[in-house]
Amino acid sequence: MPDSQAFLVVHPLVVRVTHWINAFAMVCMVMSGWAIYNASPIFPFRFPVWATVGGWLGGSIAWHFAAMWLLCANGLLYLAYGVASGHLRRKLLPVRARELARDAALALRLRLPHETGKYNAVQRALYLLVLLLGVLLVASGLSIWKPVQLSWLTALFGGFDFARRVHFVAMAGVVGFVVVHLLLVLLVPRTLPPMVTGRARRNAQRIDQASQRTRA
Repeated sequence: MPDSQAFLVVHPLVVRVTHWINAFAMVCMVMSGWAIYNASPIFPFRFPVWATVGGWLGGSIAWHFAAMWLLCANGLLYLAYGVASGHLRRKLLPVRARELARDAALALRLRLPHETGKYNAVQRALYLLVLLLGVLLVASGLSIWKPVQLSWLTALFGGFDFARRVHFVAMAGVVGFVVVHLLLVLLVPRTLPPMVTGRARRNAQRIDQASQRTRA
């Protein structure tokens, strides 16, 4: 078999580029957001200075908004491509409760099989959840940024103070997703190179299945 036929395209170029831009923008937003939070905490703790960027409140706000516009533009590009190409429908839908419960149970026992180029029910649910959290972050962030001009949006979140809490909880959800995402990469490190090259070996699925049988 020719070498070119030994690989299959797993992640198109648009998906790979937007993925890494998202990763960069999310890190900048979280670290600058933590610095902004430290200036006026809403809970009885602060984040360590080494985990923040900006140096001071004005600098952190500048980082936060720069990363926000990058993240929004990149997210819209990903959504437009995903809808137009059918990528979102093929990769993330459907999510069925029975499949989600089954795959979650397998994941907890470290026996969840990984099929190259396809997302299991847990992955699909997590990706959909983080997309929804992204929308919630943008909406609550706008209500905090322009509480007078967007008073209707701020009121929708129960006022400025509660909007800050919603924003914080949504951020915590995104950070939790990133942690789980990184743990999954550590458990199956072979999934990382395709996010750079876009390609994976066709026999990767058989390797995964053999590994699962060995563990079982």
